[in-house]
Amino acid sequence: MNKQLSTQNIAVAIYTVNRHAKTAIDKKALYTLKNEAIRKLLIEGRAKKMGLHFVENPQYSKQSSTVLVECGEFLFHTLPEKGDFDTLPHLGEQDQAYRNPKERMNLRTARMILTNYVQPHTQPKSRPQKKVPKLERSPISNSTRFRSSYFDY
Repeated sequence: MNKQLSTQNIAVAIYTVNRHAKTAIDKKALYTLKNEAIRKLLIEGRAKKMGLHFVENPQYSKQSSTVLVECGEFLFHTLPEKGDFDTLPHLGEQDQAYRNPKERMNLRTARMILTNYVQPHTQPKSRPQKKVPKLERSPISNSTRFRSSYFDY
């Protein structure tokens, strides 16, 4: 299935997942999927590392950098590896005037594309239906006095 997926389709899927990850409750799964797809694109030569950028809002007031990756018409940021600081040029601050092209894709479709691209031979896990246990209760007789449901179990 990898050969059927164009670099543009994968880039749009990464863009969609990245856009949703910024506001998602569970960010880790989406960012992991994005980074694995970018890593595989880099290995295949369908994307290339352009350089390093300073992070806009670094944690703990420490200056840090990210790697700028070009994939088709899109630019993405990933975490740097050890060798990136020696081999890539540092581009300084991020250019706030540049924006990725606005593309629309359903998040479910984007996740499916990236999952099939990263792990082509694994089938999606179907969630087993939980069986609700049926509680055995003794039948309540039609009596006039009050019976507590506490003792019926």
